[in-house]
Amino acid sequence: MPIRERNGNWHYRFWVDGREYSSNTTLVATERNRNAATRKEAKARELVVNGRAHELRLEVKPFSDASAEFLQWADGEYRDHPNTARRLRTSFASLRQFFGTVPVSAVLRGHVNDFKSWRRAKHEVREITIRHDLHALSKAFGYWVDHNWARQNPVRAVDIPSDKDAVRIHVLTKEEETVYFDRAARRSAALHDLGRLMLNLGCRPEEILALRVEDIDFEQSRVTIRDGKSHAARHRLKLTAESLLICARRMALGSSWLFPGKLPGSRLAKVNGSYGRVLNDISVCKCSHRRDEHEKGKCPCGCRLRDL
Repeated sequence: MPIRERNGNWHYRFWVDGREYSSNTTLVATERNRNAATRKEAKARELVVNGRAHELRLEVKPFSDASAEFLQWADGEYRDHPNTARRLRTSFASLRQFFGTVPVSAVLRGHVNDFKSWRRAKHEVREITIRHDLHALSKAFGYWVDHNWARQNPVRAVDIPSDKDAVRIHVLTKEEETVYFDRAARRSAALHDLGRLMLNLGCRPEEILALRVEDIDFEQSRVTIRDGKSHAARHRLKLTAESLLICARRMALGSSWLFPGKLPGSRLAKVNGSYGRVLNDISVCKCSHRRDEHEKGKCPCGCRLRDL
C-alpha cells in the first residue's frame, strides 16, 4: 500500500529504482484524510521520478543565516538600484532581531502576524513601515523557496497594511516657493539650480545630477536625459530661457558634469544635507509640513524632525 498508519498519522512508502522513499504526511490517520494522504504520496513520487527528490526534505537554514545570504544576493541583484537593496537591509534589521535563529521553514503565518504586532508595540512604527517589512520578507521567501530552505511563502496568507495613508503631499504656495529658493541660493548654488531645473523640466533629481556638458544643446535649446529608471525615461526636452542660463552658468565651472562633485572628475550624487538645512531654515520638516502643523514635536505624517 502507498500509505499506512504509523503513530496515529498517515505515512507513505514507495520504491523508485530499488530505493525506498518514506515519510510522515502529518495527516491524522482517519478515513477522511486518506485521499489527501494518497495525493501527498503521489506528489512525492512525481518529484522523485522527475529528479527532484531533494525537495522531499527541506534543508534546515536558520533565519539569521538565510537572511544574510538573501541580502548578499539582493546587493548584486539590485546594484543598479541601490536604494532597493538599502530598503531591504533596513527592513531585515528588525526581521532578524525578531526571528533570530528560527529555521525559515518553521516560520508560519501566525509568526508573521506576531512580527506585525511586535513592530507596532516595540517600535511604534507606522503601517507603511510594516508594509515595507512584509514585502521584503515576502521577496526573501521567494529566494528561500528556490533554495529548498522553505516550502512556501507564509507572507502571502497575511494581511499586508495598505499604503493609502502614506501619501504625503504639501503643495507650496508661491510665497513659500520664493522663500525656499531664496534660502537655497544662500546655502548651495547646486541645490538652487537643481530645484529650478527639476521644476522647469519635470525630471527627477538623479536625472538632473547625471547630466553631462555634452547633453546640453544650446543651438536647439534641448537637453538629453540619458540616465532614467526605464528606457522611456531617456528622452530630449526643451530648455526654457531660465534653464539655458542655469546650464551656461554651471558649464562655466569647467567640469564635464553639469553638477561636479568635490573630487576631480566626479559628479554630485545627492544634495540631502543642503536640502535638510534649507528646510530647517524655513521651519519645514522633510515631508514639507510647517512648524505650526506639528504637535509636541511630531510631524503629522510621522517623519522624524531634524532641529525644529
